[in-house]
Order: sequence, then C-alpha cells, then structure tokens
Amino acid sequence: MSPEPGDISVVQGGPLFQLLRRARLSDDGLLLVKKRVVVISLFAWLPLLVLSVVEGRFLKGTTPVPFLTDIEVHVRFLVAMPLLIGAELLVHLRVGRLASQFLERRLVSGDAIPRFDAAIASATRLRNSVIPELLLLAVVYGVGVLAWRHHVALDAATWYGTPSSADGLRLTFAGRWYVYLSLPIFQFLLIRWYLRVFIWARFLWQVSRIRLDLVPTHPDEVGGLGFLALAPSAFVPLALAHGALLAGQIADRIFFLHAGLPAFQVEIAVMVVFMLLLALGPLLLFKVQLAEAKRKGLREYGTLAQRYVRAFDEKWLRGGAPADEPLVGSGDIQSLADLGAAYERVQSMKSAPITKGAIILVVVATLAPVVPLLLTMMPLEQLLKTLLHVLG
Repeated sequence: MSPEPGDISVVQGGPLFQLLRRARLSDDGLLLVKKRVVVISLFAWLPLLVLSVVEGRFLKGTTPVPFLTDIEVHVRFLVAMPLLIGAELLVHLRVGRLASQFLERRLVSGDAIPRFDAAIASATRLRNSVIPELLLLAVVYGVGVLAWRHHVALDAATWYGTPSSADGLRLTFAGRWYVYLSLPIFQFLLIRWYLRVFIWARFLWQVSRIRLDLVPTHPDEVGGLGFLALAPSAFVPLALAHGALLAGQIADRIFFLHAGLPAFQVEIAVMVVFMLLLALGPLLLFKVQLAEAKRKGLREYGTLAQRYVRAFDEKWLRGGAPADEPLVGSGDIQSLADLGAAYERVQSMKSAPITKGAIILVVVATLAPVVPLLLTMMPLEQLLKTLLHVLG
C-alpha cells in the first residue's frame, strides 16, 4: 500500500525495524504481528522457565518467590511485551494517516506546504536514524538494568537471585538471562515507544508553528483539527501495557511482601497522569493557534452580527421594511437564527482537539489491569456491586 501525500509513520523505520524485516518477522506494512509477538516474547520468557526448572526454582516451596508464581515476570513478557509489539500496527494505521488530513482539509496554505513537507521529512529522518536507537540501547544497559536491580527487584530470595550485602543481588543463571537479555529487550521496546511519541509530538509542534487556516465555525469545535482527536485511541495498547506492568509489580509486592493495594495509590495516579500526557499531551501544542482563531472568530463574527442585527432592527422595528413585505415567512429571521448559531459555535471552540471520550479511554485502559487487584481487598461479589454502582 503506497502512502498518501503527507502521510507519516513514526513506527515504520529505524534499525530494529530493518533488522526485523531481514529476519522475516515484519514486512514493509508492519504485518506479521503474531509472528513477532510469539518469537520475541518467547525468546525473552521461555529460557527463564527452562533455567528456573533446571535450577530447581520453578515451583512453590523451592524459593520464597518461585518462577511459577512470579506474576510480574509473566505479565511483563506475556502481556505487556505483546501489547508493545502489537501497538505498532495500530499506531501505523491510525496515526500515520492523520498527517495527510492537514493537506486534504486545506489547513496548510499553498505557501506553507514546503514547511509542512520539511516537518514530515525531519520526522522521517529522526525515525530512521541509527543514533537514537543506539542511545536507547546505552540507556537500557547503563541505567535501566541498574535502576531495576536497585528499585524494582524484590527484596527477597527469588528465582532470579538472592539479596546479598556484598553485591546487592546475587543472580542465578535464570537471573542472568533475565537481567542481561530479557529485561533489556523489554526496556528497549518500552523506551523506544517514548522516542516514537517524541517524534510524533515534535512533528505536531513543527506543524503548530505553521500558520494554519483554521475555521472557527467548523462543527468539530476545534477549527477543523477534530481528526487529531482520533490519535489517542491508537495508544490504548500502550496504556494497557503500562497498566499491566504496574499491576504486575504491585501484585508481587502484595503477595510476597504483604503490602496493601492502598499503599500504591500514588504510583497508580502517577501512571494515569503519565499516560494522559503521553497520549494527549502532543495535542495541546495547538492551544495557541486555536485560542487565536477563537479570538479572531469572535471579533469577526461579532462585527458581522452587529451589522446584521442593526440592519434587521432598522428594517423591522424602525419602519425600514416595505409596507407590502410580510414578516411571517421572511428569510431574515432564519438568517438571524443561523448567524446566532454560527456565533455560538465560535464561542464553543475548545482549546485543544481532545475529547472527554479520549480521556476516559486512556484512563480506563491504564487502570483496567489494576482493577483485579481489588480482589485482594474485597470479595468478588462486593467488587462487582461496587463497579456496577460506579458505572450506573
């Protein structure tokens, strides 16, 4: 499928993309998603299972935190990782095609098209660059692994290691595969998404610097930028992956360290805010132009309305209408109503192409994996009644 003029894909490129193509785990259209999910997820997870069995740390009773009951590791590689991989196709199909709408809706005037094309070319170069992904790899091994060992790893004997006063965490063979292969792969896929969101946000920032031909009376209430409100839905798998990752970490601490779910209220709230900023934040970049378009629209339509209502007043209330012209059925009244509706539409313009539905969707997707943990606080029947009461 050939791209339309103005299309942009923040995922269809880069060194890893080219590597996956050569390995026949992807094609030019980012298909073969199931194959990528199975191969990459099993490469990260299956050796951990085998090595933990070989080392006798698989079943309950072999160690305080055996591999079988380590919820976090299973969620990380069998839920969150497939979501991160599968999200690529959804973002490619939905977000990539939104850029061309700036041209199709003639929001970019003819003399500004070269700047728009330059923004697309700049985003494409950054997406295809080798340096950013090499830097991500350096961050993973230089910061990510160390941060996990000191701040995320359980302070207890587990299938992947035993706490030690000498080196902090004495790794098993399974733990070495986990820390130096599986975990870096996951972290790389995760922060690579942050790079992609940055490319998308940077592109929108560059477009927001172009003088767009916004129409204040557009029915979408954002001057014609309503199509951008479709972007957050493409990031739902990303929100689910983050929520699942957080839920897995909390679950381990509840079941193995005897923590309570309320102790993680701050972490849950921070994750929700983070995902809202990630999915919706880039759309706030049009706030200045939308506010300016609204002010201009109110001024211009206010002037037009003043001229019309004055003429209407002089014609129908001050004796200006011909004696034989009937008031009933006159088009003047309908025109007055239409003008009032247009002015009200300008007044109702929003400051960003963000809908309540998009906000709710991101919040629900982030919190959905955490909801089952409420069962650690109340029986299923009571939980269902509470949820029905909230939804009702």
